[in-house]
Amino acid sequence: MADYADCLAGFVAELGLGRVHVAGLSFGGALALELYRRHPSIPLTLVLAGAYAGWAGSLPRDVVDQRLKQCLQAADLDGDQFAAVMVPTMFSDSAPAGPVAEFAAAVSEFHPAGFRTMARSSAEADLRDVLPRIDVPTLLLFGDADVRAPLSVAEDLHAVISGSRLVVLRGVGHVSSVEAAERFSAELRGFLHEPGRV
Repeated sequence: MADYADCLAGFVAELGLGRVHVAGLSFGGALALELYRRHPSIPLTLVLAGAYAGWAGSLPRDVVDQRLKQCLQAADLDGDQFAAVMVPTMFSDSAPAGPVAEFAAAVSEFHPAGFRTMARSSAEADLRDVLPRIDVPTLLLFGDADVRAPLSVAEDLHAVISGSRLVVLRGVGHVSSVEAAERFSAELRGFLHEPGRV
């Protein structure tokens, strides 16, 4: 996770962006937290959607071990089989078929080595120590039908990140930006357009 965060910091620096708004979904949320830990002067705000303080920092050890095992097994499947295994855990039962199918098509083109690396990084990461140090505006966006990052994870983050705002998207699963794109975007825009942020 540290390597990913340093690469992201280097990317921001290379583009000469200075301080930026950082949004991450799922693994991207953990990456945003690691970026804050290692480079706290970069994030102007944080948006953590369906995020974890790493799997090790948010889930019981037996769940982490089981999830890692399942991910490593799934990485050995071909693209269509991989999507068939992973995609159902990403959405609620009422998710619109079109966006889910588009997401599945993208997921089927995954790179096994990259997915294994992401899964191992997620399983090893415990980012709880950085949470009380966060002093930038932080939006937590979680679906109440998320089986991968349940509301208990959101509530734990909200309790420790001072001044954070928790928004629960009703009837929405893990990939909220796809399943409820309009609601997700409205919450994001509202947060970023508060006075003094953009």
